Amino acid sequence: EISACLVGSEMCIRDSSSILIFVLIVLNVVNQSFYKRFDLTKDQRYTLSETTTNIISKIDKNLFITVYLEGDFPSEFKRLQLETRQYLEELVAKNQKIKITFQNPDTQREALIKKGMLPSRLTVEEDGKMSEAIIFPWAAINYGKKTAIVSLLPAAIVASQEAQLQSAIENLEYSFSNAIHSVNQKEQKKIGILSGNGELEDIYQYSFLSALGKKYRLAKFSLDATKTNAPETLKDLLQLDLAIIAKPTEKFTDKEKFVLDQFIANGGKTLWMLDNVQADQDSLNANGKMLAYPRDLNLTNLLFSYGIRINTTLIKDLYSAQIPVATGQVGNQPQFKNLEWFYHPLVGGNPNHPITKNNAPVRLQFANQIDTLKNNIKKTPLLVSSLLTKKVGTPTFIALQSIAEEVVESDYKSGNQLFAVLLEGKFNSAYKNRIHPFNTPLFKGQSVANKMIVIADGDVGKNQLLKNKPYDLASDKWTNQQFGNKDFLLNSVAYLLDDSGLVNLRNKSLQIRMLDKQKAFKERTFWQFFNVILPLVLLFGFGFGFAFWRKKKYSK
Repeated sequence: EISACLVGSEMCIRDSSSILIFVLIVLNVVNQSFYKRFDLTKDQRYTLSETTTNIISKIDKNLFITVYLEGDFPSEFKRLQLETRQYLEELVAKNQKIKITFQNPDTQREALIKKGMLPSRLTVEEDGKMSEAIIFPWAAINYGKKTAIVSLLPAAIVASQEAQLQSAIENLEYSFSNAIHSVNQKEQKKIGILSGNGELEDIYQYSFLSALGKKYRLAKFSLDATKTNAPETLKDLLQLDLAIIAKPTEKFTDKEKFVLDQFIANGGKTLWMLDNVQADQDSLNANGKMLAYPRDLNLTNLLFSYGIRINTTLIKDLYSAQIPVATGQVGNQPQFKNLEWFYHPLVGGNPNHPITKNNAPVRLQFANQIDTLKNNIKKTPLLVSSLLTKKVGTPTFIALQSIAEEVVESDYKSGNQLFAVLLEGKFNSAYKNRIHPFNTPLFKGQSVANKMIVIADGDVGKNQLLKNKPYDLASDKWTNQQFGNKDFLLNSVAYLLDDSGLVNLRNKSLQIRMLDKQKAFKERTFWQFFNVILPLVLLFGFGFGFAFWRKKKYSK
């Protein structure tokens, strides 16, 4: 009987082992056949948007992503490295043709700088001490013969390094999706840079337009042809997807206005950068004075029909950019000091819109105020002044010496002023119930669903010149201040031409929990003891107690 039981037990063990092996084989087959990743984070930070999924699904050959976040750098940015790696692994999980590598930039710094990957200097606090570190927060994407670089650290002005890190992590999906979309784009959208009405010269738009040219097809388009063949000019303009009107200084004729109106009515996007006041810092005479006066561009009724009006008042803002001013002389050398110039407002963007979210403040120059009118058009403010503003009517004389006058804060109580607005909807033609300047079968009284952006400053996209060469629009050559002008304009164009909803990824918000450095530094001794010494003490105590118990039990 005992023998039979033993044999039965052995058979049971064999049967159990066979079942276990069979279950493991089945689970392995299922694991190889079915693959699913689960995002258990509260804010779903690792779940790819439908837009990103559509973009990477079109990758049909190897796409290589090289990330230069490897090596010895501040611990906070280890978090950025980890988040970047985890995000890219999600892309690889969706498309195996995406290949990622992390490289140490230390041995290739000069080569990276030549490619436009400029290093970032960071202030790091460790063990209660401040130090500086240099990192290259960049990634390079190669797809066939096309390449793109991705900035992993936004240029937005933020309150702290932690806020900068959060902004960087929030922007990961947009940055990579935008770059992948650009290298895989089969047909580029067409943008026309309008001329014929005294617009900015190309050299003053170079910084902005050269960045645009990496993603879109650019072409000059003159409205002068309306004088000889206006209907054909309208047909030609309709071949474009977007028209940029950058600081016109001469009146638009009725034919030119009608061409622009029907371009909009037929679905064309527009980016307006307008000055309704003649005022330019270069116009200051030898005495440091100039006359600012209204400029008539003959566009008032056109913009009025779309639901806005640009006033002829200048706005002074106590939150402003600086300009260099001669404050004295040492020997034969003039001495300069950077002082706030209230006619150059430094304005913040709408934090809830993808065009301006996490964007650095934008510098405007002698900007005008925009009024919105009630109609069926959705109006979204993009650039708004601070509360401490003052309206200056024109015509008026502006003297540079006013920069030294004592500020009376009670004079600056005009409140927030609107400088840039996004208009979306079906625009009514300004010529709907009027005589047309010329006949065209393309006429529409109301547009299809469309959008435009109007900025009440013609210099928002104007770069400086250094030794007769274009200077970067994102900074000032005199004061070295950094501005968000270029990013704002690039985001504006991307939003206007974006049919896939890609730009909306910039609105992604995450809750990143950061370590309290001051608290960690103060309590470091306790936590070092708790995590290192205490486990060893407990382990030693348990071993000693267990040995003592065994000795006492078995010594009898």
